[in-house]
Amino acid sequence: MDIDAFVAAHLGEWQRLEHLVRRRRLSGAEADEMVALYQRAATHLSVVRTRLPDPALVGWLSSLVARGRNAVVGAPAPSWRAVALFCTETFPVAVYRAWKWWAGAAAGSVLVAGGLMFYLAQHPGLQARLGAPDDIRQFVEHDFADYYSAHPAQDFAAQVWLNNALVAAASLVLGITVVGALWVLFTNAVRVGVYGGLMIVTGHTGVFFGLISPHGILELTAVFVAAGAGLKLGWAWIDPGPLPRTQSLAVAGRAAVTITIGLVGVLAVSGLIEAFVTPSGLPTAARIGIGVAAEAAFLAYVVGFGRRAARAGVTGDLVAGLAGDTLPVG
Repeated sequence: MDIDAFVAAHLGEWQRLEHLVRRRRLSGAEADEMVALYQRAATHLSVVRTRLPDPALVGWLSSLVARGRNAVVGAPAPSWRAVALFCTETFPVAVYRAWKWWAGAAAGSVLVAGGLMFYLAQHPGLQARLGAPDDIRQFVEHDFADYYSAHPAQDFAAQVWLNNALVAAASLVLGITVVGALWVLFTNAVRVGVYGGLMIVTGHTGVFFGLISPHGILELTAVFVAAGAGLKLGWAWIDPGPLPRTQSLAVAGRAAVTITIGLVGVLAVSGLIEAFVTPSGLPTAARIGIGVAAEAAFLAYVVGFGRRAARAGVTGDLVAGLAGDTLPVG
């Protein structure tokens, strides 16, 4: 088949379809014509792909057929109701249903970090193994506190949000391996424990908790939730339960994506607190109070909306028509 002859024979139909697709209003006859032209173009695309695999023509026809399909069947329009359902049902119930996983991640991390702080506080001589005395003095007296005010607040907020998002994403993505997520949690806990231990043993306990608590409580919770979702995803592969392994992994994977999207907002709030509240001149008690209030609000949101949605039978997964297809068998 000659590609030039094929294009010459049908180009007029394709151009007419493109013209109708761009129109906002069509008469009844034009609408019928568009449907017929769309069906023909879809057939032409199939022919081109199998007999005339020209990349440029395939790409243009694919775009035309996609636009024709949207014009014929109607493209789904974004709805504020869908956004509201995500915020009041889909996201909180996905987090709520995974609470055992992220609560376990939180407990393990707190145990490691707290244990390191206590151990370093009880063994001041270990400081020499962590760095030179001048470097440690510089860190505890200047660098730790200066970190929160070294850049303009709006720039720092963006930097913090990106960094925390990467840590949360790494915890979630590596969850499929289980060991990867545990390693991210462990290294993060060790870093917090070492920093805290150095601050405590050098008499800067108030500075450490006064600066890390306002944003850190919510920030670490977001990381724990992401890691919990990742670990749940990994376990769905190891122990799929009553479902086939691929289906179990798909269900856990969709829940993990939902949690990832929702955590974008949570980490944004944490970043704003870290940029504008942590380095502010507010009393330490007020700054910590803001962090505690943000954490309490998030937990109340997850438990309140998540438990209500779970009792109503909401799973946080896609609706049946979108979750996947099954192959009919005879």
